[in-house]
Amino acid sequence: MTEDGDRTTHFGNETVPEAEKADRVRGVFTSVASRYDIMNDLMSGGIHRLWKDAMMDWLAPRAGQRLLDVAGGTGDIAFRFLKRAGAAQATVLDLTEDMLVEGRKRAEAARLAGSIEWVVGDAMDLPFEAASFDVYTISFGIRNVTRPEEALKEAYRVLRPGGRLMVLEFSQLPNPGLQALYDAYSFNVIPPMGKAITGDRDSYRYLVESIRKFPDQETFLGMIREAGFEQAKYRNLSMGIACLHSGWKL
Repeated sequence: MTEDGDRTTHFGNETVPEAEKADRVRGVFTSVASRYDIMNDLMSGGIHRLWKDAMMDWLAPRAGQRLLDVAGGTGDIAFRFLKRAGAAQATVLDLTEDMLVEGRKRAEAARLAGSIEWVVGDAMDLPFEAASFDVYTISFGIRNVTRPEEALKEAYRVLRPGGRLMVLEFSQLPNPGLQALYDAYSFNVIPPMGKAITGDRDSYRYLVESIRKFPDQETFLGMIREAGFEQAKYRNLSMGIACLHSGWKL
C-alpha cells in the first residue's frame, strides 16, 4: 500500500512527490507575478479577457452576493464580478503572496480596495467556515492544484445552499489537427515569450505542460458531479482552447 507521503503527482511533464508541488507552483507564480497580466495579454492576444467576460455573462453576478475567487492572483475575476454585481463583496485567495500584492495595487488603482479581501491560502484547505459564500470561481488555477478533486470538495463545503461553482480552465480541442497546431504554438512560442518578457522560460514551459496534463471536458465534468454539484454543465470557448464548467450546490 502506498502511504500518503509516497504519493506522486505531475509538475508539468515531471513526476514529483505530492508534498513538493505546492512549493513549486508558488515558485512559478512568485517568479512571474509582476509581469503576469502582460504575459496573459501577449500569450492569448487578449482573448483571455473575452473568456473572462463570457464567464461573467454565464455567472450573472447579483448585488449582495459574496464571491470567493480561488487562485485569484491579481484580481481579474473579482474586479469583473464586482463591476457586474454592484454592491457585493469578494475574497481573493491565492497560494502566492506576490500575486496578491499585485492584485492589491490594481484594486487600489480601480478604487475597489474596500470591496475585496486578499487571503493567502490553499485551495485544498480553505480557511473559511462552511456555507460562507454564494459564488466560488477559479480561473486558470485548478490545474495547478495538487489534488483538484479535493479543491472541488472544499468548494462545495464553503458554498451556501443554492451557491454556484464556476471554473474557467484551458482544455482540449476536439479536432486532432487543430490540437497539434495549438500544441506547436504553445511549446514553441510561449516559453521563449516568457523568457523575453519575464526572464523566466521554465515557468512558462511548466504552464504549457500543465495544460496537457489537465483532464478533458467530460472527465472534469464528472469530477464536479462527484464532488456533489448538480446541474453541472460546460461550454467550450474558442473551440475548446478554454472551457467553462458550472455546477450548483442544491
